[in-house]
Amino acid sequence: MRQVLRECLVSIGFSLIEQTKMITAASELGRNTLRYGGGGEAHIEKVTDGGRRGVILSFIDQGPGIEDVSLALKDGYTTGNGMGLGLGGARRLADDFELITAPGQGTTVRIAKWKLF
Repeated sequence: MRQVLRECLVSIGFSLIEQTKMITAASELGRNTLRYGGGGEAHIEKVTDGGRRGVILSFIDQGPGIEDVSLALKDGYTTGNGMGLGLGGARRLADDFELITAPGQGTTVRIAKWKLF
C-alpha cells in the first residue's frame, strides 16, 4: 500500500515531506486496522475539489469499535502494547481527519491531504 500511495502522491506533485507524512499516517492507521480491528480494507482515492487536488485514504474494519473516541485520540492512550500515538498522530499529519465508530460496529478512519493547483 505504501508504494501505491507514494506513486499517487508523486503524480499529484506532493513534496517528499508531504509524501512522508501521509505514508507515516497510512502505516499507523493500517497497523491499527490489523491489530485492533482484526483486519479490514484500505482504499486510496485521488480526488479533485474546486481548486485543489488530493488523496483520501480510508481504513475500514468490522472490529470491536472504539468506546471513547476522545480518549483514543489522546497521545499515550492505548488498549494494546503500542505507544498510543497512531490515531492522534495520523490526525496531525493529515489535512482532514474523520473517525466513524461505535462499540461493536467497527471503525472507519478517513484522512485527506490536499494540494492547491
